Amino acid sequence: MEAYLDNSATTPCLEQVRDIVVKTMMEDYGNPSSRHQKGVDAEHYLREAREKIAATLKVKEKEIFFTSGGTESNNWALIGSALANRRAGRHIVTTAVEHAAVLMPLQFLEEQGFRVTYLPVDRYGQVDPRQAAEAVDQDTILVSIMMVNNEVGALEPVEEISRLAKEKNPSLLFHVDAIQAYGKMRILPKRMGIDLLSVSGHKIHGPKGIGFLYVNEKAKLRPLILGGGQQRGMRSGTDNVPGAAGLGVAAALAYQDLEETRARLFARKEQMIQGLRKLPDVFVISKEGEEGAPHIVSAAFPGVRSEVLLHALEERKIYVSSGSACSSNKKLPVSSVLQELHLKGELLESTLRFSFSRFTTEEEIDYCLKNLAELLPVLRRYRRR
Repeated sequence: MEAYLDNSATTPCLEQVRDIVVKTMMEDYGNPSSRHQKGVDAEHYLREAREKIAATLKVKEKEIFFTSGGTESNNWALIGSALANRRAGRHIVTTAVEHAAVLMPLQFLEEQGFRVTYLPVDRYGQVDPRQAAEAVDQDTILVSIMMVNNEVGALEPVEEISRLAKEKNPSLLFHVDAIQAYGKMRILPKRMGIDLLSVSGHKIHGPKGIGFLYVNEKAKLRPLILGGGQQRGMRSGTDNVPGAAGLGVAAALAYQDLEETRARLFARKEQMIQGLRKLPDVFVISKEGEEGAPHIVSAAFPGVRSEVLLHALEERKIYVSSGSACSSNKKLPVSSVLQELHLKGELLESTLRFSFSRFTTEEEIDYCLKNLAELLPVLRRYRRR
């Protein structure tokens, strides 16, 4: 048996996504900038994908811009908005547990003279909205808060943070990294006070190498990629028609049966957490139930290094990830997510992340738990020697 429990890293493509990607690569392969019929046909796929994505967010189609993925979307949102609004101020507020695709652009902006405040989090990885609002001043031009933490599944109160921050400074822009949230929860940027929203296709059973950035039509954003003037001059480069078409299909399907998918994910999450709690000396880091994301469980296994346990599970065709994998770059301006949660040394070294998709089965969870029960005593004895 095989158990793929690393869906926060990437997800398998849906068959419907595969089919439209192949069609736009092999049959309707025109360049959407061309004026002949092949180009018109290709442009139709882009327009249709924008319509599908905009419908999931209840926003305007012209507010959706295709990118190469979540990293580009985050970079563009942060650097583009900072450069476009620097005359209004040079202060940015974020959290200490953001993904590297947010932290590294912010480090770059600090080198350009911007001032960044990194908010602390509680033991579950959540930010206090009042503390976030207190960090805002009249020099603040941007607040960037991830919706779901990629390592521990912390669900950040972005709507409340946006409301409090904009009460203090109505002119600031509010950016949300929704890469782990989109397709797993209802997101309504207009109602939630979100001006910029980053999404990646391959996290929702879409293609790799495609994502989008939602940009409120009133937000000032500077283009970072210049050239042929595609996407209304905001993001130049030949449009990735197969990627966009596939992303549009994946987005529509993700929200077609969202509540059913969420219920299934929460059931797998509960199954995993309850199973982990039955194992000796296991520390569950993620919040249970709907107070956390539906698809991520982080847990520490004291006495076994995470890499050792990861590869032991891999030998049995169980695929998970190290909880600190995205925070291991020592050049980051803040500590890792797990360090920010104030976990002690042995817990830091023994954390794994289990993440699920709509296709994750009860049998996969049971298989993983069964093998953990077998492996942990053996690996712990080996470690003590």
